[in-house]
Amino acid sequence: MYNKAKDEGNTCWQPSWECPKDGCFYPPTLFTDVSPSSIIAQEEIFGPVLVAMTFRSHGEAVKLANNTRYGLASSLWTENINLALDIAPQIKAGTVWINCSNVFDAASGFGGYRESGYGREGGKEGLYEYVKYRAESDFKEDAPKVKTQEPSSKKENKSLPTIDRTPKLFIGGKQARPDGGNSITIKDTYGNYISEVPKSSRKDIRNAVEAAHACTSWSGMTGHAKAQVLYYIAENLSVRAEEFASRIVQMTNVSSAEADKEVQTSIERIYTYAAWADKYDGQVHHTTQRNVTLAMPERVGVMGIVCPDEAPLLGFISTVIPAIAMGNSVVVIPSETSPLSATDFYQILETSDVPAGCINIVTGSKDELMKEMSKHDDIDGLWYFGTAQGSKDVELLSADNLKRTWVNYGKYRNWYDRSHGEGAEFLRHATEIKNIWVPYGA
Repeated sequence: MYNKAKDEGNTCWQPSWECPKDGCFYPPTLFTDVSPSSIIAQEEIFGPVLVAMTFRSHGEAVKLANNTRYGLASSLWTENINLALDIAPQIKAGTVWINCSNVFDAASGFGGYRESGYGREGGKEGLYEYVKYRAESDFKEDAPKVKTQEPSSKKENKSLPTIDRTPKLFIGGKQARPDGGNSITIKDTYGNYISEVPKSSRKDIRNAVEAAHACTSWSGMTGHAKAQVLYYIAENLSVRAEEFASRIVQMTNVSSAEADKEVQTSIERIYTYAAWADKYDGQVHHTTQRNVTLAMPERVGVMGIVCPDEAPLLGFISTVIPAIAMGNSVVVIPSETSPLSATDFYQILETSDVPAGCINIVTGSKDELMKEMSKHDDIDGLWYFGTAQGSKDVELLSADNLKRTWVNYGKYRNWYDRSHGEGAEFLRHATEIKNIWVPYGA
């Protein structure tokens, strides 16, 4: 490491005397003029090494602290507790010690962000790694067959032909054509042609991820403000409920009553997560030391979501809305067989005060795009609701960049059932727990 630091051009100082020949000794060494990107400032050196940097503002200090691939723990020192509680949530680390360091307790979860891994050991959040969700015992291997009806062959006589409306991708708050200019054909369950949707590629995923990272206003909003936007989405969907129900009938050939039920359940689900947006709070761990240990749920960041094929609107709503309710920005692959509910839905987003880049919709081959998202280093978490083999591919491809994943192993969720399709389980997978240790007393 010494030679690498010298090769980077850092200024080195060492005493003139030599270390004893017997034993493990190394002379005191000081490097100056070191940039934050230097290897000795970035790499973890297992030894008595201190990296010290000056900063001119609190914002610059946070940027220096977050300029690392790791995020296991950090230590914050200040005389101002208000400043400490302002800076601690901004540091990307699983644990933040205020005016202390290396404090542990089994009651408090310990774990990191980014290349320090995900998940927690200890505390209630650590217990989740060893338990199984009770409702999973009810999940089926295959989706139940839904009664369908063949579309009527009668056509209305119109003086003018119907306008062929071509759906687009939705990236960065704008409708966008796919990079490759390709499309895929969408048919109903009886093989009748409906429309075409864009066939996305790796570059479209890249553009969507960049747009999601550029959306900083959504994560900075309060829970109450996010809830108001979600209520607005539900209101606008309610106004167009009949239109969305007709689209579901067109794609899936279910009855009008079944389609109406899916739309109404989707609206109710948005209201549910709007109510949760400012109520999914953390807790205070009962640690033995003289500390108030705050467990603060934080957004995962940019999330990839691969929606189920069944229940095209409800499956989309049930996976996307809880993720954004917790402040995440998302890149969504809707139902591959029935994506038109999602491509219609971006018109709702355009009129509901949703910030550009908060929700990005890319259509195409679900498993092909899933592989690109799994390998993408700038996607922080990935939900996949598809086949058993696809679930294994997600976990394998995401292991290299330590991406947090949640998959269904091919099991079918009844999205209408509240114990299957909504609730705190979705919010927990949409957040990471940061533990902030605040000492008190003498």
